Amino acid sequence: QVQLVESGGGLVQAGGSLRLSCAASGRTFSSYAMGWFRQAPGKERAFVAAISWTSRSTYYADSVKGRFTISRDNAKNTVYLQMNSLKPEDTAVYYCAKGAYSSVSRNPGDYDYWGRGTQVTVSS
Repeated sequence: QVQLVESGGGLVQAGGSLRLSCAASGRTFSSYAMGWFRQAPGKERAFVAAISWTSRSTYYADSVKGRFTISRDNAKNTVYLQMNSLKPEDTAVYYCAKGAYSSVSRNPGDYDYWGRGTQVTVSS
């Protein structure tokens, strides 16, 4: 079993920044890719970013490319999402997910454990 707990969400003005964290416990964390997804009200869960277990590969949704940065610290079993230049359309619940494989993927089906999410609200 793997437990994932997100933190760092909150209310921020447009143009501001937030840093999300996801702490993992349980099974080995370092051998698997990790990802961030988000779900806005009335919309399906959408891919945001992913990182390989070595951190050599990262993958971003076009909507966040250049503004968000995913990183991980395998020694701390933690993955991060630095979000800059936030826009109102970034408002959503953000979920951390553990990949079932070591390589990055934007497919939710390639992730086998999910956190409960953290709310990010960007005001205009």
